[in-house]
Amino acid sequence: MTQNDYTNDAVRLLEELIGIPSVSRDEGKAADLLAQRMEEYGLAYQRKGNNIWSIGVGYDDNRLTILLNAHIDTVRPTDTWKRNPFAATREGDRLYGLGSNDCGGGLVSLLQVLRAYNEQAARSSSTQKHNLVYLASAEEEVSGQNGFSLVLPLLPKIDVAIVGEPTGMQPAVAEKGLMVIELTSHGRSGHAARNEGENAIYALLDDLLWLRSYRFERVSPLLGPTLMQVTMINAGTQHNVVPDLCKAVVDVRTNELYTNEEVLRFLQENLHCDVKARSTRLSSSSIAMNHPLVESLVNMGKKPFGSPTLSDQALMPFPSLKMGPGDSSRSHTADEFICVSEIDDAIATYCQLLL
Repeated sequence: MTQNDYTNDAVRLLEELIGIPSVSRDEGKAADLLAQRMEEYGLAYQRKGNNIWSIGVGYDDNRLTILLNAHIDTVRPTDTWKRNPFAATREGDRLYGLGSNDCGGGLVSLLQVLRAYNEQAARSSSTQKHNLVYLASAEEEVSGQNGFSLVLPLLPKIDVAIVGEPTGMQPAVAEKGLMVIELTSHGRSGHAARNEGENAIYALLDDLLWLRSYRFERVSPLLGPTLMQVTMINAGTQHNVVPDLCKAVVDVRTNELYTNEEVLRFLQENLHCDVKARSTRLSSSSIAMNHPLVESLVNMGKKPFGSPTLSDQALMPFPSLKMGPGDSSRSHTADEFICVSEIDDAIATYCQLLL
């Protein structure tokens, strides 16, 4: 097959996928279609829930294994879409539709790379320097338990991963982690007119001011500082009752120089209120600049950078980088699109790197 054949097949598949709603936790029909196309391509695959993976032919335990990962699911469409989000629309080079950019382009491009790898291996298995494993994962947009985490134990040993999120095909070699913190302060209710009780809002004020002003010492050259932002607060039952409970939510974005657990312990030691993390599993990730994969990309003229957005990399216990067609700024926006030329370039770039 030619490069043009791979691109045409990728675009056709993406158009079909756009037409099937696949909001997180409801990706079944899209996974069915992907499995059907993989079977037509002659790719042996396995499935767990709505996650589908395929191991490249000629797998050898003695070789380095590279995971090619992208997600099937999408966010919900906003009310400001002017086009039908579930109908693929071509306008010149642009292909509009929900999930086209995030991350349908990477999903279908990486699949074609596995096809090309298998065809090359069929001609001569001795030319394969590494193994490839393709994984289309579910529930990425909600970091769900039935997504990447569900299938990870079933995969072969992975040495490094390429995640096909939209980066303009530049390698994101570090990615910020996410931790959601819940703060709770306690007081004692009383009548506001008589100035009775202990106000739980006032009890939390000093902690909120500390959070606003504190700056973490370790600043990453790729990701900048670890950031904290109070995003929600709730207290009180009515205007004349002193509140005895106040709750707040803090969005924490960790760089690769801090673990989520480390930041959580630090907050618990320095805040007076009760501090609890909803989860610490979405860690920051990074890959060494001297990793052979990164060095190869640099030699190809690519420019490594740090990404502020989260992906399934947060759940990967091995080195990974994020690189895919499209632009991150289009993700989660109305009238999302990807360019056909971006998909074509992505397939060519991946093949140059991996084949």
